[in-house]
Amino acid sequence: MVNSKYMPLDGANAVAQAMRQINPDVVAAYPITPQTAVVQKFSEYVADGIVDTEFIPVESEHAAMSACVGSSAAGARVMTATAANGLALMWEVVYIASGMRLPIVLTVVNRALSAPINIHCDHSDSMGARDSGWIQLYAETGQEAYDNTIQAIRIAEHTDLLTPVMSCQDGFITGHGVERVGILPDDVVREFVGIYQPDAYLLDTDHPVSMGAFDFTDYYFEHKRQQIDALERAMPIIEAVGKEYEALSGRPQPIIDTYGMDDAEYAIVALNSAAGTARAVARQWRAKGVKVGIVKPRVFRPFPAKQLTEALKGCKAVAVMDRAVSFGAAPGMGPLFTEITSALYVEGITGPKVLNYIYGLGGRDLVPPMVDSVYQDLQATAGDGNGQVVRYLGLRG
Repeated sequence: MVNSKYMPLDGANAVAQAMRQINPDVVAAYPITPQTAVVQKFSEYVADGIVDTEFIPVESEHAAMSACVGSSAAGARVMTATAANGLALMWEVVYIASGMRLPIVLTVVNRALSAPINIHCDHSDSMGARDSGWIQLYAETGQEAYDNTIQAIRIAEHTDLLTPVMSCQDGFITGHGVERVGILPDDVVREFVGIYQPDAYLLDTDHPVSMGAFDFTDYYFEHKRQQIDALERAMPIIEAVGKEYEALSGRPQPIIDTYGMDDAEYAIVALNSAAGTARAVARQWRAKGVKVGIVKPRVFRPFPAKQLTEALKGCKAVAVMDRAVSFGAAPGMGPLFTEITSALYVEGITGPKVLNYIYGLGGRDLVPPMVDSVYQDLQATAGDGNGQVVRYLGLRG
């Protein structure tokens, strides 16, 4: 293990620090709140000659991802960042990047999609892209955003995977919130990520191939199956990279992070910054002798079904907290809830009663009394099983 240098950093600048240490070949980006600070700070490193990166300021996020696709296809190590409507504008090219198996790393500083216009955090942007064929990592803190960014390079570029990665953190909450972040030495990060020298790439003039062109009914299905196979291989690779990074940094990198789950009767599952608030409340309930726990997935795609079902199977009642809604799902369920309940069903686990809490849309705060009310609901639900499955936390009546 090597010692980190601790600095007061917001999450956006923590990612910019990781990008500086990675020193990618190309960054193509367009500013959008609350992501702007990531590429703004990184552009300073480019202007000052601190990195060798070719920085491409483009006219839109669609153009940004298009430039990333072209650069990655030419054998470059490529990174970018966006949020909300910027990710939505990238939509067409996001699918092209994964379909062409290009190991691009994209930081998403989560923000609500409009309309109405909102610049604050929810997960509607990255959750909307959950089926785009990208790996998705989620960070509770600025520290995790830094760590995930570095690991994302190794994951995406793994020769058995070659799949793009989204590294997500909560807009403003961690993106602009200053925390104590441990930064590894530059040379250690450079050695960890290595020099990107792909054995083969699409625009190799010495070995030209056709890729991403018209794919009629004869082979499209098979190419999609290859993407499925790649993502099914991803979890062991993510775990191996995490263990190597943990040995380097001393910071554990679990697929799912748990608190109190060895004997928990009531559990909350939450992504990103909400897990910190929920964990603080859980400690208070534990001090009162109530067996409660917290589960925080760090990886959402591929979905860690086995890890989550193993963690939750002994509970009496579980609350799944979603900062996004799957509109039209019955009855208005969130994406994390539908994934978890499907996994429990497939594994034949019927013990826990599972509730879905929609919270924090458009950046509305999650405060400790709200989490208290969730644990109270879980106790009541375990007792009689009555009540709505989908509930809204912090919504004005």
